[in-house]
Amino acid sequence: MQLTNDQAAIVRQAINSGRYTREKDALREALLLREKHERRRAGILAAVDQAEASFARGDGRTITTQEETIQLATELKRRGLARLVAEENR
Repeated sequence: MQLTNDQAAIVRQAINSGRYTREKDALREALLLREKHERRRAGILAAVDQAEASFARGDGRTITTQEETIQLATELKRRGLARLVAEENR
């Protein structure tokens, strides 16, 4: 694998700092992080596809008042935090 000069400098810095002992270890970590990123991206895209399909079917609710907006924001926050906790516990 050929690294750019900037990438090689980052790897050298990580090794010099003691975070990694070998270039191979730094690259393995980078690939694991990339895989995690791609899985998360795929999940987001799937959620967008679901939302678009739901919207096309006419599902959803109409928000017309400030109170309804606050209720929706509260519910989204609760659901988002629950997802984060579930993700962290995997």
